[in-house]
Amino acid sequence: MGEGVRRTLSGLSPRRLRLWLAVFFVALAVPTALLIAHAYGQLKWEAFHQYRQMAEELGDRIRTALDERLGTEEARGFADYGFLVAAGDPSANFVQRSPLADFPLSIDLPGAIGYFQVDAEGDFSTPLLPPTGTDAEAFGINGAELRQRVQLATRIHSILGRNRLVRATGGRGLDEEAETASEASMGKVQATDEVRVPGTAPVVTSAASIAPEVTVSGQAVFDQLNRAAAPGEPGRQRKAAKTLGRVEDLRLDQQFEADAVERKSPRTVVSQAEQAASREVRKELSALPQAVPAAPPSLAASPAVADEAAAKRRIHVFESEIDPFEFSRLESGHFVLFRKVWRDGQRYVQGLLIDQQAFLKGMIEQAFRATALSQMSDLIAAFQGDVVGAFSGGTARELYSSASDLRGDLLYQTRMGAPFGDLQLIFSINRLPATLGGAIVTWLAVVLALILCGGFFLLYRLGLGQIRLARQQQDFVSAVSHELKTPLTSIRMYGEMLREGWAPEEKKREYYDYIHDESERLTRLINNVLQLARMTRNNIEASLKPVSAGELMNTVRSKIDTRVERAGFTLRLDCPDDVASATVNADRDYFTQIVINLIDNAIKFSTKAKRPAIDLGCHRQRDGSVVFTVRDYGPGIPRDQMKKIFRLFYRSESELTRETLGTGIGLALVSQMVAAMDGKVDVVNVDPGAEFRFSLPGTAGG
Repeated sequence: MGEGVRRTLSGLSPRRLRLWLAVFFVALAVPTALLIAHAYGQLKWEAFHQYRQMAEELGDRIRTALDERLGTEEARGFADYGFLVAAGDPSANFVQRSPLADFPLSIDLPGAIGYFQVDAEGDFSTPLLPPTGTDAEAFGINGAELRQRVQLATRIHSILGRNRLVRATGGRGLDEEAETASEASMGKVQATDEVRVPGTAPVVTSAASIAPEVTVSGQAVFDQLNRAAAPGEPGRQRKAAKTLGRVEDLRLDQQFEADAVERKSPRTVVSQAEQAASREVRKELSALPQAVPAAPPSLAASPAVADEAAAKRRIHVFESEIDPFEFSRLESGHFVLFRKVWRDGQRYVQGLLIDQQAFLKGMIEQAFRATALSQMSDLIAAFQGDVVGAFSGGTARELYSSASDLRGDLLYQTRMGAPFGDLQLIFSINRLPATLGGAIVTWLAVVLALILCGGFFLLYRLGLGQIRLARQQQDFVSAVSHELKTPLTSIRMYGEMLREGWAPEEKKREYYDYIHDESERLTRLINNVLQLARMTRNNIEASLKPVSAGELMNTVRSKIDTRVERAGFTLRLDCPDDVASATVNADRDYFTQIVINLIDNAIKFSTKAKRPAIDLGCHRQRDGSVVFTVRDYGPGIPRDQMKKIFRLFYRSESELTRETLGTGIGLALVSQMVAAMDGKVDVVNVDPGAEFRFSLPGTAGG
């Protein structure tokens, strides 16, 4: 099996190895990536579902808050929209100020501007102003407060007038009346241009800020607020207020939303019409004070007269039918919460004018900012399909110019309960935070990617090394065969010549020397092969003993003199006496084999050198170790091969073109044996030639 693997590796090129490893890498990476993607998608869905539930809860809280405030408004009676209402038993003939007549306004609904009432003729009134012809100070209203009340009433009437919800009349406005009240130091509202609160004296309105008379009356416009305009129908085409665009223009990715629909049934939202139909028309009995003639100016300032007039005011009891509240958006961008009331065959519209942005900020944005949703999502408020508000999460943009700027994955959308059913909340994700499980999956994916890439790289290096090793082993077998065959052939030839007596007497000595040299060469080769076998089995164990550097040099000299001399080289030894006396821990056999291998290598690669000489020397270092050097005067070693020549089976020449003998294991054995004696080996180029250096540690006493 091992031989088959070696043959396979030796026939495998690095390119094919990369190809096979790439196939193996893809085979592992693709299912792993799919598994991680599925796990991450599942965790992302769970995180999405968690934040979707938070969005649902926030929508429910906002819906509940709106219902609570709506309940407060629904509890108000018809007479509350007047300045005075009857208190307790109507037969007691006792009246008091309406709770809506307080100033400053204390309304729980954010953005509320003020209450109003429009009668059947389209005339406007508000509980902010006392009945005309009465002494304002009798109700605890001084001149400064009256001016503020008139200004607020003027603002309410101006907004309703611009939206054609009240009838405009000519004459002196409320701003002029406020100046009159200031000059008289007491607030008395004069009857000039007037709209009437049912059951009370007339109340002046502002004509300066009211829109021109239109063909459609005020209450008729109220009827059209929540009705879709039919093409070509008169009075139904209304100019839309400024918005950020339409909901259908939002560029929201609904992938998660579609997935949510598949995994979980969406929340059922009851339409506004259905919820409105579920509310019954309310009937109530209310008591209203009947107006009395205005007192003369000389007496009007007297509190006693005012109290007497209030006491003489008669109380009438009426039955009213009150429709549920409706909620709509005006052309000016304001919201209006209103209801229709029938009394004595007459219809009235009572309601509350609301600033749009203040309402959205107080009811929606504040609740949104108080949740974790604001850190990862955007909240879009839409009314009847128009985007009226966008609240960004985290550090995202705070201002938007159009619906095209609003992007993200749709998280959740819902509608408010009636009468706010046209108000829609849309949550979109701008950043889905990573959960703990997501972080674990991410780190696991990174670790697996590193393992796969690292494993691929290591396997490639290992396979490439094995390919090289297999080829080097083949080259080694070929080289050993050549190294064995050549001396054996020579020994056999000269032996036969000597045996048959064909050699002359003067040549016999030469032939014997040649047979002896080749035998030693074979011995060194066999020793190297055996040493390689032990090195492969990790059986290299040096027998270290203290020995002087001089003794080592003398021992090796006797073994290399003849070899160097017969190769036509001269050997020069340079080992000073002080160094020769130094003691090192060394294995004599290892040392001898190291020097012989280095000498053979020097002879082999410098046969064509101009100076056929080899220098063997030693010198001492400061740390007490002794460095032994073997230098030749050949061409030297290329710099890119200085580290490679100590690799097993490495040869600097191609097997097809090489001119030198050798198996490629000599220098590898040198490196291993020096390391076994705790030494270091290196090679440097000198001019000319190369010098091999190996150091051995000195003994404590040496």
